[in-house]
Amino acid sequence: MGILSRSMGSKKPNETMRLIVTTFLGVVFGFLIGVSFPTFSRTKLNISSSLVPSADLSYVDSRKLGLYTETTSKDNNKNTAQAENLNDTSKIWVPSNPHGAERLPPGMIEAESDFYLRRLWGNPSEDLTSTPKYLVTFTVGYDQRKNIDANIKKFSGNFTVLLFHYDGRVSEWDEFEWSKQAIHVSARKQTKWWYAKRFLHPDIVAPYDYIFIWDEDLGVEHFNAEEYIQLVKKHGLEISQPGLEPNKGLTWQMTKRRGDREVHKITEEKPGWCTDPLLPPCAAFVEIMAPVFSRNAWRCVWHMIQNDLVHGWGLDFALRKCVEPAHEKIGVVDSQWIVHQSVPSLGNQGETENGKAPWKGVRERCRKEWTMFQNRLTNAENAYFRSKAMESSNSTAH
Repeated sequence: MGILSRSMGSKKPNETMRLIVTTFLGVVFGFLIGVSFPTFSRTKLNISSSLVPSADLSYVDSRKLGLYTETTSKDNNKNTAQAENLNDTSKIWVPSNPHGAERLPPGMIEAESDFYLRRLWGNPSEDLTSTPKYLVTFTVGYDQRKNIDANIKKFSGNFTVLLFHYDGRVSEWDEFEWSKQAIHVSARKQTKWWYAKRFLHPDIVAPYDYIFIWDEDLGVEHFNAEEYIQLVKKHGLEISQPGLEPNKGLTWQMTKRRGDREVHKITEEKPGWCTDPLLPPCAAFVEIMAPVFSRNAWRCVWHMIQNDLVHGWGLDFALRKCVEPAHEKIGVVDSQWIVHQSVPSLGNQGETENGKAPWKGVRERCRKEWTMFQNRLTNAENAYFRSKAMESSNSTAH
């Protein structure tokens, strides 16, 4: 019995040591296992741990782990691809190039064009004997050819001439020598604003300092284009028109010619017509029959023209959006004036509907477009200011 007691007493220290070592190793092993997996926080789910089964937790945890791994992998691949593109000198990527042309070397970019006619032979650098500084466009029917001929003779060789043909008759215009050097675009029964939106993109007309977009029924006996340009420059007009003969049933006082000055920018209208003396139609206003735009003003106006609103009604009241201050940069040139002959040629291109004459249908469409244009502009402006207010509110909150 004495031997047995001594033997048992000698084993206790050894067993105690093994227990301590085993426990320590278990704790270390458990810690290493724990830190090798993402920590799942039940508090983020705002759910009591006693209500969440362990199986659900492992499912959510595995999904979180998978999402983390997938996102990290995609980000790494994207960053790697970008780094390869930047480091690969055999590839070109220039973010400052026009959209869609980033893969081209900048020295090869031709972002703008023109209406200059070129030869089919010889050295390209010798094609152009002149580069007109201005552009004049007319939307025409062949029946108005004599009046257009008279108009063209008022524009010098500094002008490129572009005719938009709404009646499809193009080749007959070759009876005029100047027509052989003009640009001709034909699409039946279309208006000048339909043409302007599609063929007068700002990057196409960029070489021209001023763009005239005129109707076909204008009398120009008292008009000279070169002198007009000089007055526009002198008075700093970005958007303008010639004064209209005052004895021809005008709608607006602003566009009526005044005989005692070169240019006017402000007028008085009928009582109640002007909510502000510096706003249309008392100021910052020209009509759409014979407008003249600077290059910069046209870049803005072109973007405002709606694809489906082809008559341009309402555009005259909105032109002020494109220059600042509008009441100083929009005006009427009095000393170079024209007569609006009011020939309803385009109106006759309409069709009879419900017993109405063709021109009546066209006029109804014009009025409808005016309302639609005003509504679109108002809605767009309101949406913009609402978004800016929200941005300001959010930035203040943070």
